[in-house]
Amino acid sequence: MRFESAGQTHIGRRPHNEDAYCVLPERGLFVVADGLGGQEGGEVASQCVVDTFAGFSDRLDRDRDGTWPDAVDPAKSREENYLAACTALAQRTLRVRRVGKLKEMASTVVALAVGDKGAAVAHVGDSRLYRLREGRLESLTRDHSLIEELRAAGREPPGNPANLRHLITRALGTENAEPTVQRLEAQPGDVFLLCSDGLYEPLGPEVLTERLQASSAQAACDSLVSAAYEAGGRDNITAVVLRVAAA
Repeated sequence: MRFESAGQTHIGRRPHNEDAYCVLPERGLFVVADGLGGQEGGEVASQCVVDTFAGFSDRLDRDRDGTWPDAVDPAKSREENYLAACTALAQRTLRVRRVGKLKEMASTVVALAVGDKGAAVAHVGDSRLYRLREGRLESLTRDHSLIEELRAAGREPPGNPANLRHLITRALGTENAEPTVQRLEAQPGDVFLLCSDGLYEPLGPEVLTERLQASSAQAACDSLVSAAYEAGGRDNITAVVLRVAAA
C-alpha cells in the first residue's frame, strides 16, 4: 500500500501544548495523543504515550520475532494485535509514572497502523479517526465519553450537551483505559485524519471534508490546523493525515 502522510500541531490559545503526535510512514504507524492532568502532567503523559508506541515499533522493526508484552490473539490481525500491545505498554508506563506532580496525568490516544495486508485503529478517550472516501466523511471511532455512553443507552444528555463534551470515560493512565481496537479497510483514494478534540470541535464536517481535499497531506494538515485556530479554537490543535495513493 502506497501512501503520503504528514502531521501538524499548534498550541492554540493555551499556554502549553499538551498534544503530541508521531508520523512513522516507514513503519505504518500514526499516533495522536492529548494529555490530561494540567500543564506538566498533560505534556508528559501525551509524549510518553507517543514515545511508547514509537518505541515498540522500533523494537519490532529491529526484531520482528521479538517478545510481545501480551499474548497475541490469533483471531485478530497483526495490526490489531500490534496496536493493542502498544496501548497496553503505554498504560503500564503511565501508571508507574503517576507519582508526585504527575499523579493526575493521563492521556487520550488514537493510533492507526497500516500493513501490507490491512489496517487497524485503536483509541482511548475522545481523540478521533476520520476517513474521507469518495467525498463522504465518516468518523471511524466513537468517543469514550459520557455523552456517547448516554446516547448508546438510548438516552439524551441532560441540559446542554456542550457542557458535557469534555467528560471522557476512558483515558490511558486511569483505571478505565480499555482501548477499542478494530480492523479497517483501506482502499486507493482514501484519506484518513487522526486528530485531537481541539481540531474537530471548532470545525464542522463540511470544513473537515473540504480541507482534507487539499493538494497534499501536509497542505491538508496545515489547512485544518489553521482553520481550527481561526474558528476560535482555544485548545491545542493536532492533525495527522494519511492519503492512500490512487491505483
